[in-house]
Amino acid sequence: MNDVSSSTPVADQAAMLSMRGITKRFPGVIANQDVDFDVVAGEVHTLLGENGAGKSTLMKILFGLYRPDEGEVRLNGKPSGITSPSTAIEAGVGMVHQHFMLVPTLTVAENVALGLPSGRGPLTNLDAVSARVSEISEAHGLSVDPSTEVWRLSVGERQRVEIIKALYRDARLLVLDEPTAVLTPQEVDDLFVILRRMTDEGRGLVFISHKLHEVMALSDRISVLRNGQMVGQTIPSATSREELAEMMVGRSVKLVPDRPPVETGDVRLEISNLSVRGDRDTIAVKNVDLSIKGGEIVGIAGVSGNGQREIAEAVAGLRAPEPGGSIRFDGVDVASMGTRARRDAGLAYVPEERMADGAIADFSVSENLILVDHASKSFTKSGLFDRQRIADHAKKLVERFAVKTPTIDTPTSSLSGGNIQKVIIARELMSDPAVLIAAQPTRGVDIGSAEYIHSQLIEQRDKSTATLLISEDLDEVLGLSDRIAVMFEGEIVAIVDAADATREGIGLLMAGVVDAA
Repeated sequence: MNDVSSSTPVADQAAMLSMRGITKRFPGVIANQDVDFDVVAGEVHTLLGENGAGKSTLMKILFGLYRPDEGEVRLNGKPSGITSPSTAIEAGVGMVHQHFMLVPTLTVAENVALGLPSGRGPLTNLDAVSARVSEISEAHGLSVDPSTEVWRLSVGERQRVEIIKALYRDARLLVLDEPTAVLTPQEVDDLFVILRRMTDEGRGLVFISHKLHEVMALSDRISVLRNGQMVGQTIPSATSREELAEMMVGRSVKLVPDRPPVETGDVRLEISNLSVRGDRDTIAVKNVDLSIKGGEIVGIAGVSGNGQREIAEAVAGLRAPEPGGSIRFDGVDVASMGTRARRDAGLAYVPEERMADGAIADFSVSENLILVDHASKSFTKSGLFDRQRIADHAKKLVERFAVKTPTIDTPTSSLSGGNIQKVIIARELMSDPAVLIAAQPTRGVDIGSAEYIHSQLIEQRDKSTATLLISEDLDEVLGLSDRIAVMFEGEIVAIVDAADATREGIGLLMAGVVDAA
């Protein structure tokens, strides 16, 4: 491993940010332990680590949301004096969050002005704000109309508004927390050009991302946290994605799953002329046709909000389709059936929101593992639960699916996100389903858990399951899918063989550029 340095920071006098010996304890856990981290003007310093490694805690200390138990934070060589987000902003520290902090019904200028004092007392001089927003937009290539309501903007444009907000407040040091999570590849490229303009002006950027190809493309330096400790620092030219993953996890990790050739069978999932209404009672899925054979994984690629969730819920029986559409499992139309009947027909469903739809937080691991089939004769005796059979079943699945849990009686809420996802996947796959819907199967889980989940999806492919994979992680879609269906504004605009797919081509299709196919 080409670890440049495990603990060698830049000279304090050269750093615009210097964090030294940062330790932060919470009951039962040390979130940060003696961490050193710094940023110099004009660089992108990436902070890398698995979920729970301590990245968020360290940045919340910088932004004044937490106070360190030990250590010191200095800005431009002096104690920062940051005690709250407002003092952080005053000190020139800005943060762009993964989930945008914008009011959709307000204009760009109104969003930028929120929370700022005005020269007109209680009134906001929006003309002055708009003029300044336009200046910032032009100077940094952030093309946004200050008079446009935020709800009218694309996801990429909303990201620009968040950056404009920070620049309007004259942030010299900017923390970007998963800024590319919902962007197309082309929007990511545009964002990186903007970020480089900012570093050229002498600003310092802290970049947090789990997408290792982006980390390699953008970073000047990379620092890796593991279990609350800084385990190494390197530069892109001295490392690789595989080595970064190993630094994060502490072992070698397979980033791209093996997907050996498999002989496909008959069509097991067939969707015809499917239209579905969304939460706002407007058509979210429009006349979709899609078929998946046994032994095939078909991935749906698309920017969030283009109908992916609605199509998954319609197939699962959680959302009623419009009249005229059909959903067939092994030739049987299930469109009018309830969820129980669909499961009996061979459906397994890994939902997008694991704690809202996939598991019950207060139930034990063993209880969640029989949540779907609790009434089965396999788990009852004389009308009562057979505790021994349930325990034996749970122990077998916990071992088979490598669920890390103190006991099978542990409340599921006590597990990490990756292990909760393993519990759901174990429950859904135990019946060898005919049709599997896997919606965002690795969202929010660490690299090690994602590697395991991918292997389980490939195993189902080998068992002749028809898998519908829905993911906003384009690497995941490209790595797992045999074919890729791209959705834009509720329609499937193209279906591409994975062997012919490129990141650039899929990205253009995700943006609605249909001739990219």
